[in-house]
Amino acid sequence: MKDYQNILFPYAYNILGTADDAKDAIQDVLYNFLAGGKEGIEDPKNYLIRSVINQSINIKNKRKKLQLGDMWLPEPVDTEQADTNINLSEIVSYSLLILLEQLNAKERAVFILKEAFAYSHEDIADTLAISTEHSRKLLSRARGKLDQVHQPVKSTKKEAITPAILEKFMHAIRSRDTKTLENVLSEDIAFYADGGSTLKVFAQRCTGVQEVADLLIFLYHKFDNNLSVTATEINHQPALLFYDGAELKICQVFGIEPGTNRIFQISNVLDPEKLKTMGTRQ
Repeated sequence: MKDYQNILFPYAYNILGTADDAKDAIQDVLYNFLAGGKEGIEDPKNYLIRSVINQSINIKNKRKKLQLGDMWLPEPVDTEQADTNINLSEIVSYSLLILLEQLNAKERAVFILKEAFAYSHEDIADTLAISTEHSRKLLSRARGKLDQVHQPVKSTKKEAITPAILEKFMHAIRSRDTKTLENVLSEDIAFYADGGSTLKVFAQRCTGVQEVADLLIFLYHKFDNNLSVTATEINHQPALLFYDGAELKICQVFGIEPGTNRIFQISNVLDPEKLKTMGTRQ
């Protein structure tokens, strides 16, 4: 069953955006599969994939109804891990996960199956119990809502220039060098912060190069200058992890324009519930 869990995780996570919900969906499906009769199931793997996708859509629909207007960011997945059996290449980029929140659950599932898993419309129709024409319409509608995707659906390696960008970024913040920091950020930079239900954040959203630069310098010197920082890769994008001793306090994920090498998006995950799966620093 462990192999099935690893295979099923990217499907559930890409639709739901959180590892906990993905694991719940998989656990429910596997429990029902093991408890029920398996007569007539010729391909258990495809049966489980189809079941997990539909269970994830149901969970997403229920959770969306409960979600309020507060900023919500996906739960980060460390794609730099070398010792995992999860198909990390099938985990979509962090920037794309944020954009996918604009879609309803079924649109999102169709988009994910087509773009991340290369399903045909016939396969999607069979999986979701819809017509192929409906599948095409859902994909067209999803693409229409996603005006611009900055990051590819799958990206398995970081650009070589990324460490230099993050080093320059942190040096500018530490030295309060607003001008250098603004040169690293794109004009339409977007800053997001998610503290979850238990942690109040200073600012949930901020846009514009000058505003975001001022906010970053303020936040670091007011709250974060005693934290140690390490670089990693989250959902195939460069990221910085801020630690208080061994405890992870902030996961900061960056969207970087491949042409200009400027940061167009900074996502700060401070929600302790979303950081707990990242573990503690050894």
